[in-house]
Amino acid sequence: MKDYLQQSVWRFWDQSVSGKGHSPLESFAADDTLCQLVGQSQSPSTIRTWVHDESVVLGIQDHRLPHIQEGMELLTKRGFAPIVRNSGGLAVVLDPGVLNISIVLSERENKIDINAGYDIMVELIKRLFPQAADKIEAYEIVGSYCPGSYDLSIDGKKFAGISQRRLRQGIAVQIYLCIEGSGVERAELIRDFYKVSLQGEETKFKYPVIHPEVMASLCELLDEQLTVQQTVIELQQLLATLCDELKIGTLQADELDLYTFYLKRVLDRNQSMLSKD
Repeated sequence: MKDYLQQSVWRFWDQSVSGKGHSPLESFAADDTLCQLVGQSQSPSTIRTWVHDESVVLGIQDHRLPHIQEGMELLTKRGFAPIVRNSGGLAVVLDPGVLNISIVLSERENKIDINAGYDIMVELIKRLFPQAADKIEAYEIVGSYCPGSYDLSIDGKKFAGISQRRLRQGIAVQIYLCIEGSGVERAELIRDFYKVSLQGEETKFKYPVIHPEVMASLCELLDEQLTVQQTVIELQQLLATLCDELKIGTLQADELDLYTFYLKRVLDRNQSMLSKD
């Protein structure tokens, strides 16, 4: 398989500090913007890092829970802002101990099938944490939140989940990495959210039954004092070895109009989902 991590030019956009205090919806708009720019060859392949304050990103299926309003009230009371994302998947927790990484690639020349997209991210994470590379496995962790066939785990405990978004010949492969903090506490929050949102009712869609003990952070799993910020630095250093030129920086002035378009679209969609009872 082609090594998509090796590029002549990588663009690196770090929002691991600047994203705090902003809604995760802004990150989804940023990735949609990058998908179009990279997909239409207006930007080199890009890696974006992002961190947000306490939020729970709900999937569309979550929004169909019979008592969703009560579930969202529980999240708010616990200090987490609920939002609805514009792609598949189920509820995930974001907080300052969770690092999100997006790899944005073009499909203009060659199609990247779904499994290949996931494999690219798995390979990046193994290179980013060489001390754990041979322990990291990718398969569904039953009992985790937002379970999927590319959950990343060590010794059966999940620390990351991967999703994909495709738009205008661009593909964004996104991962949330629980680096700091307690995996169990995050899972307990989502377990309680589903309990309140379901209240024992039968639904056509099967929501995950969460067993918090199957989730952990990398700090807990590796017994190391890892931090989000140090991981971002190491990612930037890794990227520098994978390209001839590393372009670091935010969106340029001529790209901001496109971002504004996608942000409005994401905000409007979220608003319409949240206003439905």
